[in-house]
Amino acid sequence: MNDIFQIFRNLGPPKMAALGVVTIGLLGFFIYLATSLSTPNMALLYGELNANDSAVIVTKLQSLGVPYDSNLNGSEILVPANDVGRLRMIIASEGLPTGGSVGYELFNDMDNFGTTNFLQNLNHVRALEGELARTISTLTPIQTSRVHLVLPKRELFNKQDQKATASVFIKIKPGVTLSKQQITAIQHLVSTAVPQLMPRQISIIDDKGNLLARGGTDSETDDYLLTEAKDQKLAIETRLTDTIENLLSRSLGYGKVRAEVNADVNFDRVTLNTEKYDPDGQVVRSTQTVEEDTQNQTKEQNDASTVGNNLPAGAAGAGAGNSSNEKTTRTQETVNYEITKTVTNKIQEIGHLNKLSVAVLVDGVYQTDASGTKTYAPRSKEEMDKIETLVKSAIGFDAKRGDVVEVINMQFSTETDLPNTAPEDTSLMGVLKQNMVRISEIGILGVVAILVILLIVRPMIVRLLERPAGYDANQLAYANSNENQQLANAQAALTGSTEARLTPPGEAMDEKIEQMMDLNQVEGRVRASTIKKVGEIVKKHPDEAVNIIRGWMNQDA
Repeated sequence: MNDIFQIFRNLGPPKMAALGVVTIGLLGFFIYLATSLSTPNMALLYGELNANDSAVIVTKLQSLGVPYDSNLNGSEILVPANDVGRLRMIIASEGLPTGGSVGYELFNDMDNFGTTNFLQNLNHVRALEGELARTISTLTPIQTSRVHLVLPKRELFNKQDQKATASVFIKIKPGVTLSKQQITAIQHLVSTAVPQLMPRQISIIDDKGNLLARGGTDSETDDYLLTEAKDQKLAIETRLTDTIENLLSRSLGYGKVRAEVNADVNFDRVTLNTEKYDPDGQVVRSTQTVEEDTQNQTKEQNDASTVGNNLPAGAAGAGAGNSSNEKTTRTQETVNYEITKTVTNKIQEIGHLNKLSVAVLVDGVYQTDASGTKTYAPRSKEEMDKIETLVKSAIGFDAKRGDVVEVINMQFSTETDLPNTAPEDTSLMGVLKQNMVRISEIGILGVVAILVILLIVRPMIVRLLERPAGYDANQLAYANSNENQQLANAQAALTGSTEARLTPPGEAMDEKIEQMMDLNQVEGRVRASTIKKVGEIVKKHPDEAVNIIRGWMNQDA
């Protein structure tokens, strides 16, 4: 036991500290290894849970006696990897997780006896909202969602028709965006699931407060259509620009052509009602013919007017006079014709393309001479005409519409400097002025480093190089004198000269030799010169040295 303490005492404080650090590290490693081996391998049971679902699932796991682990916010629950499948089936049988919404399972355990009509309608709306939210949340870009429905109650004797409306809140996954087609798909999904709900009555917003789809009255719908038309204008310009550049880059080279397209789009909604008659396409519809015959007879009498002449009986016997007959015939024919008529009702929505203006800038040709110098050369007129023809064909050029296409050949600039940039000052003062802050930081860091070395590092090194505690100057002097005495005694023993021995008289020869040559009694360091002298003595007197070593071996045995 004393030998162990002596070993630790001879190590010194630096080695003792290093040994302690290593021991603590090994102890911690073995503790961690034992803990990790005893802990089962945990796997993800559910992730991205809300607080309600997480609390219910944890309660269920505690009742089953299953060890679990969760993160700080409780959105992820970890269980032993071997039990993941079994636990998911058990939890799914409980209708979990719900995603924070209640679906049609609301009616599973509901007692309809004594439930009012208002409560039944309210539960129906809640269940419908929950089912829609679950369906929307299954889409790839969407993390969570909520749906709010407003279903108007039909009143008796009310002629005003109230429309259903809806609003959808969605939380998009990080780094993902929704396209226009996906937003429209969500609107149609909700509208087809709710009676009398039109897609234009559905508003959609995201978790950042951005309005993705506008819903509401007809006037708000007009604003929505206007926004769509502006997006359509930008889409037309972008598509035509990409078409021109991709088409010409294949023959001219990448970066040799730039195109800009300006589309004149009409944002007015126009309704046209046209009636057109074709006189050449007339058809007889009906014919009416009227024939009329008229006959008139006139007789003149010269006799005086008497009573007898006016009697009927006397008319026949009346005296003859002058008479005339008149006969008239009239024929009338009416023909009704049906003329071909074309009625056209045309509604021109916003976003009608009125005119296209296209500007194309084409770089020239660079020729390299024998010395490697590149020389710019413009393109020929025939080549520019071909390029213009390609551009007109690519955009669907229409002269009647007033489209304009301009193709210009100009040399592209190779300068990469920004305009109005002052030349850099490359002198020493200019460099110092531009990097003054950086130079100051480096200087401060240098001063701090020097102070750390002088005040912290250097004292630590000095302490490490100091001799062990208790090894003061007196012990060092004693050790040196002891070494000299042992060296002299050893030399005297080897040469046989008793005068050179420095040992006190009266002691045995064996004890003297043991005290002289036992280096284990010397604490601290042995000087290199002493070891060198011992080596020289052994070389001069090898036989005596062998005898002394044999004597030591016999004593140890």
